Amino acid sequence: MIMKDKNVEKRVLITGGTGFIGRELCRLLPGEGFSPVVLSRGLTRGPQRGFGAAGESVKFVEWDGRSVGGWMKELDGAFAIINIAGSNIGEGRWNEGVRKKILNSRIEAGMAVLEALERVKAKPRVIIQGSALGYYAGKGDALISEGGESGGGFLAGVVKRWEKTTMDAASMGIRHVVARSGLVIGRGSLLLNRLETPMKLFFGGPLGSGRQWVSWIHLEDEARAMLYLLENDNLRGVFNLTSPVPVRNAVLMKALGRAIGRPSWFRVPAHLLRVALGEMADELILSGMRVIPSRLLAAGFEFRYPEIDTAMKRIYRAV
Repeated sequence: MIMKDKNVEKRVLITGGTGFIGRELCRLLPGEGFSPVVLSRGLTRGPQRGFGAAGESVKFVEWDGRSVGGWMKELDGAFAIINIAGSNIGEGRWNEGVRKKILNSRIEAGMAVLEALERVKAKPRVIIQGSALGYYAGKGDALISEGGESGGGFLAGVVKRWEKTTMDAASMGIRHVVARSGLVIGRGSLLLNRLETPMKLFFGGPLGSGRQWVSWIHLEDEARAMLYLLENDNLRGVFNLTSPVPVRNAVLMKALGRAIGRPSWFRVPAHLLRVALGEMADELILSGMRVIPSRLLAAGFEFRYPEIDTAMKRIYRAV
């Protein structure tokens, strides 16, 4: 059932809302009658940077990422909160300090959100808790749906703890949704920016064997799926946010090459990736998984960009 009550306050808080996914959410939410409130650090540097015209519809609130002070009043009486705060897992090599930052940025934010939910009088209807496919243990060609087993390793540990931070919201009568996102691709994404340069110089191609699966989703579909989960009152629990058509790494690289008019013929050996990226190479690039959005499809969500070629053409249509 889709929520259409116009008398309900439709304020939506977004933690980490100045990020890649948060900006797209802020672009879509006002068109559906929602009022985005972005909670983020460093707003003194210019909160509307990167939002374009959508920034005019957004309220920006300073937040330290770990406490409830200064923003809890925005949550009181709001319709929802989307918790996607956390440092980017692909920004740098995973040394001890980076791993600590990746974990703590998510745990501290989630704990603060839960505390705020406990303290406000008029609680939101729903919380969408960000997560990632790093949760799963599956490898190889096996299809993985939301019932897949959890894995080991650094990312799996982070994701499992991240999801648990707000789980107690359900006991407060708040609808709790976990959005396990795949590789989100769109213009300006960190990954595509890194892959474009060698591809444009005719050095682009498969990473490692190229046979590892990539479970991806176009940025627009990612934000639309979160909006769908926000509006449908009967949806709760875990949802995979990925295209229904995962592809092998070599196929993704060929699609990127076609979109920007370059061949995909230079294979990057696995050992070079490990030298350059360390542990991150194996967990993010070389060991893929074939994940499908079973529950999202069963709920009736329709993807605009289910195929990788269509998605890449959309991203690079102006190139």
